[in-house]
Amino acid sequence: MKQPRERVETTSGIPVDLVSTPPAAPPALPRPGEFPFTRGIHPEMYRSRLWTMRQYSGFGTAAETNRRFRFLLDRGQTGLSCAFDLPTQMGFDADDAMAEGEVGKVGVSIGSIEDMRELLEGIPLENVTLSMTINATASVLLALVVAVAEERGVPAAKLGGTVQNDVLKEYVARGTYIYPPAASLRLATDIIEHCVKEMPKWNPISISGYHIREAGSTAAQEIGFTLANGCEYLTHCVKRGLDPEAVGRQVSFFFNAHNNFLEEVAKFRAARRIWAGLMRDRFHAKDPRSQTLRFHAQTAGSTLTAREPENNVTRVALQAMAAVLGGCQSLHTNSLDEALALPTEQSVRIALRTQQILGLETGVAAVADPLGGSWFVENLTAELEKRAREYLERIGKMGGAVAAIQSGYIQKEIERAAYDAQKAQDSGEAVVVGVNAYAEEGRAKIPTLRVDGKARERACRRLAALKKNRGAKEVARALSELRDAAAGNANLMKPILGAVRANATLGEICGAMKEEFGKYQPPK
Repeated sequence: MKQPRERVETTSGIPVDLVSTPPAAPPALPRPGEFPFTRGIHPEMYRSRLWTMRQYSGFGTAAETNRRFRFLLDRGQTGLSCAFDLPTQMGFDADDAMAEGEVGKVGVSIGSIEDMRELLEGIPLENVTLSMTINATASVLLALVVAVAEERGVPAAKLGGTVQNDVLKEYVARGTYIYPPAASLRLATDIIEHCVKEMPKWNPISISGYHIREAGSTAAQEIGFTLANGCEYLTHCVKRGLDPEAVGRQVSFFFNAHNNFLEEVAKFRAARRIWAGLMRDRFHAKDPRSQTLRFHAQTAGSTLTAREPENNVTRVALQAMAAVLGGCQSLHTNSLDEALALPTEQSVRIALRTQQILGLETGVAAVADPLGGSWFVENLTAELEKRAREYLERIGKMGGAVAAIQSGYIQKEIERAAYDAQKAQDSGEAVVVGVNAYAEEGRAKIPTLRVDGKARERACRRLAALKKNRGAKEVARALSELRDAAAGNANLMKPILGAVRANATLGEICGAMKEEFGKYQPPK
């Protein structure tokens, strides 16, 4: 293994001196809760309230995922976060040929209002916030939650939670898109408009750097590309006639908590500072709540190793600490076995306990921005801000995030960074303990979760029964109204709500919109 050198670089290529010195003109440090919110968005940060502990869960059927939700809530989780399987993310019902082999595998299968009722059975929707990692089909999943809540007497205005709804990053980092970018942006804006007007407690978008980082970007790229996407969404909202003050209060972000501990802390601080300036100067938001960057963090799945998976507990704990010291509002900690399978109850309990130990035993929650004023952290924050702004400026000259995506610029930048990182790992320059350093023969045998292989069969039976017993005329009318609305300029949330209430399936609703919008084909 190579020994530490006198001069090294962070993952963003920022030189790291052996000893950090103060900048030539040290900037005045505002207090936490003051513009530009470098030190945190609340004056007391976690002293008054800990971050939301939100473990990401979902697999198999709605009933199985509901049991995992209850398991975590009983053990102190303070917010729900739902993962959906690939068919649900891509707009296919479980009985579609395209869903074969994928139903319930990487998330829960949701195809109708009946599934959503079962998923949320016994969950106090008026008290527990629900985050849904869903993008291309976000409008349908949000409509299903609203419809089920209203059946229980909980009005949409009282619901709290988040729908990811960040379709732009799907084209560069994740791939669960359905429609072309213009149609996807329209749907994303429809959701934001609907929530601003009808659901004041709901975050209608979580602009995601997490997946950009998982695809291989540097920390500076994660900030720059994420905030460029954020500007694109805000611009579309303003063109729609929405008040950026109102939109800004409900926009949230989602970032990765990666391995380079101090760079990650600085990354979160730099992102807050840039976004506050963008909201004030570009979108003319004056309300401090509209200027603040509120974010969820998740520890880095790409850093988990199948070899010596017990080492992942340490990796996750340190990544989570970086997110906390960087001022996150909510946090998911990955489980030790996630390089092998979806987490077991035992491993997810350890992941949740990691957050609880950080919050309740370490003392870090008593101090807002405890690393603020560190010469190294302040210098690194400033350098990450500079490099991220350079990406923003470059993308702005191209015409914005959509133009940068369509030209392939963002994809190529991520691919280049991913290649460099993999090359460093392969050469041993970037050490992965237990993999390319101190590696032992063989693989640890640990219990892993096995998803029920009959999930698709059960989902198909439920769909068949639903279609047999529902009112066919009502479904046809609701889908026809949705097609007509898609052909015009109306907000699509109302007809989508009508369709889910009429018992139309997710696949039928997405199919109706696909008839009008078409399907996105990436350039070859």
